[in-house]
Amino acid sequence: MIGGLSWIDGGLIGLYLVGAMAAGLAVRRYVGSVDHFLLAGREMDVYLGVASLAATEFGIVTCMYTAQNGYRYGFAGATPGILNALAFLIVGLTGFCIEPLRRSGVTTLPELFERRFGRRVRVTAGVVIVLGGLLNMGVFLRTGGEFLLAVAGAPAGAATGGWLQAHRLELVMTALLLLVLVYTILGGMLSVLVTDFLQFVVMSAGLVAVTVLVLTEIGWARLVEAVATHRGAGGFDPFVNAGMGVPYVLFNACLNLAAVLTWMAVIQRVLAARDARTGRRIYTRTSFFFVVRFLIPGLWGIAALATFGPDADSLQAMPRLLAGLLPVGLAGLLVAAMLAADMSTDSSYMLSWASVIYNDIIVPLRRRAWSEARGIAINRLIVGGIGAFLLVYGLWYPLRGDLWTYLGVTGTIYLASMSVLLVACCYWPRANNWGAAAAIAVGALVPVAYLVLEQLPATAAFARDQVGPYWSGLAAYAGAAAAMVVGSLLKPGRKEAAP
Repeated sequence: MIGGLSWIDGGLIGLYLVGAMAAGLAVRRYVGSVDHFLLAGREMDVYLGVASLAATEFGIVTCMYTAQNGYRYGFAGATPGILNALAFLIVGLTGFCIEPLRRSGVTTLPELFERRFGRRVRVTAGVVIVLGGLLNMGVFLRTGGEFLLAVAGAPAGAATGGWLQAHRLELVMTALLLLVLVYTILGGMLSVLVTDFLQFVVMSAGLVAVTVLVLTEIGWARLVEAVATHRGAGGFDPFVNAGMGVPYVLFNACLNLAAVLTWMAVIQRVLAARDARTGRRIYTRTSFFFVVRFLIPGLWGIAALATFGPDADSLQAMPRLLAGLLPVGLAGLLVAAMLAADMSTDSSYMLSWASVIYNDIIVPLRRRAWSEARGIAINRLIVGGIGAFLLVYGLWYPLRGDLWTYLGVTGTIYLASMSVLLVACCYWPRANNWGAAAAIAVGALVPVAYLVLEQLPATAAFARDQVGPYWSGLAAYAGAAAAMVVGSLLKPGRKEAAP
């Protein structure tokens, strides 16, 4: 076995993997159309939708960045989760944007935008969504592989022990990707939904069991004391935390509302729901989970702070803690749970970006429609291509700063403009293609510029210390909204024909 995992742990992991693959492959014969492949025939009910959405939005990368938030910011690190839950609850209760979106019957957001802003905006929006989505997902594989190796007691980076030892991380990443690709390529959204339900059950059991162990072994009082000692008042209040503050809270409020409205992996559950009412109920009933998904791994991160002190590697502290804490059996359950979470997230995300590439970039540029069989085949090729990109990108991109900030900035590449376009499309009659194009340009250029400046040695310090990810993110949301208004108002109105 890898590292310190026993054969009992390996058996539990293997049993889960066999069950997940069997469930995912069993439904492939029901995929008879592109609509089945991408949206499961729009027949998803509330309970399956809740399980699928919860499983999709909790992967190993989620566990890692929420634990890192707990380690670095204490209990205040759960702030994004609270804001995320509030956004889901408010949007679900009011139906803001998602009700007209589901009633439109579209497959993707850009398809809706074409009806209002034209084909060019649809294709441009599709390109921006795919760019932001793939850059966002690019760190998932590496992060997942590092977590699994660390929990198994075999951290990445060893240069001794032969080629296999030196390349353990790459091999784990490749194996994870291949497992997910097989059932996603063959079964599409039908396989994703079926495996999501299984993965939700396994994931929930693992999270609860490990949290009980952490609280039993370390204790609640020690967690609170560690936060108070090492993080002070900022460990409980994000507004006085030196690494957070007002811009952090405002940026995360914008980010989470935009994600609830336009993040493709999320709104696919609305689009796949039986009707708009079902989509709204999925949002309201899943809302509390988004507090839990930040709180539980956040507690693990705080436990690592209590165990290792404030000077450990903030991203690796939590898996190091679990590697030394978990007994035989529970280690296997946790790895199976994290595999479940990661497989669900990866499959849903790859399918989301594939749906945009096919539906909003390729199809609009063709004069003749493909047959259903050809459309399914093209979608499968796209999913495979996305997998290859993720594997290559995950191997070489150097992550700087904390993981949650990177995900927030890359997500903003498309969230800023797409959320503005969606609100304007649904509720502002004056909005037009000039405003849409301007919003897309501004919303994408600001975060891309920040990411580039952050990587260049000459400007890295300026980008991180003088500008910062939160102010640049807020500038993207404000700039996209202003560009929509200004661009729409500048376009001359149609002149009425002379009588």
